[in-house]
Amino acid sequence: MSVKIVNVATQLPDFYRETKDILPFLDVWLANHDDRFKRKVKKIFEGANVDKRYSIMSPEEVFSLHSFEERNAIYSREMIVLGEKVLIKALQKANWKPETLDYIITVSCTGIMIPSLDAYLINSLQLKQDIVRLPVTEMGCVGGVSGIIYAKNFLKANPNKRAAVITVESPTATFQLEDYSMANIVSAAIFGDGAACVLLSSHQEDVGPTILDESMYHFYDKEHMMGFELTNKGLKMVLDIEVPDTIEEHFPSILIPFLKRNQLEIKDIDHLIFHPGGKKIVNLVEGLFSEFDKNIDDTKEVLRLFGNMSSATVLYVLERMMNTPKQKSEKGLMLSFGPGFTAQRVLLEF
Repeated sequence: MSVKIVNVATQLPDFYRETKDILPFLDVWLANHDDRFKRKVKKIFEGANVDKRYSIMSPEEVFSLHSFEERNAIYSREMIVLGEKVLIKALQKANWKPETLDYIITVSCTGIMIPSLDAYLINSLQLKQDIVRLPVTEMGCVGGVSGIIYAKNFLKANPNKRAAVITVESPTATFQLEDYSMANIVSAAIFGDGAACVLLSSHQEDVGPTILDESMYHFYDKEHMMGFELTNKGLKMVLDIEVPDTIEEHFPSILIPFLKRNQLEIKDIDHLIFHPGGKKIVNLVEGLFSEFDKNIDDTKEVLRLFGNMSSATVLYVLERMMNTPKQKSEKGLMLSFGPGFTAQRVLLEF
């Protein structure tokens, strides 16, 4: 029983700014710091390879709202709006009726909602009353790939079923006004908000790239490298400088055995669908793949246009990949890294 990705849809929030237009807000935020520190922070923003980022709130709100309650209220309200828009967009693109969905997975790590987003979508779109729900809340940037893996396993065990994976993220809702650490500054420079939806099917008549294999790779004793700390002011970013070096050290173990069990090597992969975690990680992975004459141009372009939207970002790369013509039997490799520390992979055949 094959499981196929039928389509991907994306949805951006209403507010956006180019990086150059954010710099004046940094002057206000850093008013009590010396000029050298201000120049350093601006240099980080200007050198992040992010030209524009979108947000569920205005820049004035991003740089003025202090309380977790205020930010999370906006997060909850806007995630419902984005989630509904992107699911409707994906369903219309596939010409599916909402009531044909059997499984709904909602993914987010940048706020807290109980009930979770899926409950609101069931009501607003009148999804079937016995639909299976799975909220994925604590996987960070790998949440989108995680959702695909969970959906694939459900559909593999249940022929003639359909699933939706909806990722909604607002890293700007986690911005800490009183945190001047490098982790908070770097995350503010590279992150943006966005939503995406992937539709998957085990119906024989539905078409799209087939998921050949999937796997998770867990790094031992690296929990400290990435995540959030829940503080009185909200979700405080944890981002260790050792992330790129750790990825480079483990890279052969992450890819080679996974491909080998599918009788493949890196040279056999036609399309790389890599999560753009940030400039350093993108440059690292690009260098590791370049010796095999492979590029991650779509990944770099998504980072430039939107920034890192946590779990949704790799799905923007997947959408770009699926929107270009493919030869039959070409292979695609999805790859994301996230808290845990973990790497997750999905192998596709077009």
